[in-house]
Amino acid sequence: MAPLLESLATEPFPPQQEPPPRLRASDADREAAVRTLLDAIARGLLTLEEGDERVAAAYGARFRDELPRLTADLPPAAVSAPVAPGWRALALLVWLQVRTAVAGLWRRFRGGVRSRPRLAVATVALLALLSLVAATSGGGFDDDGHGGYGGHSGDGWHDHDDDHDDD
Repeated sequence: MAPLLESLATEPFPPQQEPPPRLRASDADREAAVRTLLDAIARGLLTLEEGDERVAAAYGARFRDELPRLTADLPPAAVSAPVAPGWRALALLVWLQVRTAVAGLWRRFRGGVRSRPRLAVATVALLALLSLVAATSGGGFDDDGHGGYGGHSGDGWHDHDDDHDDD
């Protein structure tokens, strides 16, 4: 117990620790503060002049501890309402339903395809031939993508018969 009393007699107060070093503010820290300030200006909590001063101070801040005082007197932003899933989620659900239905049909009729390989090959060949014919026929369109029944020029539609010279 004597060493404890001796240490108290020589040092009445324990040694103080040094304060932690100040952390420098990053661009992301400054941008977060500026977003909060711009939101406050948009909500009418700050005037344009006061908001401009605080935004300039936020961009000029060198240390992190300088930023919270710029937004300390502002209430937090209201939580936004949940957003509906949108068309992308609905399209994904439709795709999953179609894929499941096709997989079920495939499992059910897979035995029939295995027992009739010639029919399956003939069906695939017919589909390939029809696709090739449709791709090469042009479908009655000319080079400009217009229907093949009449010609289109800059001054209106004309019949093909009028395009020929009788000379």
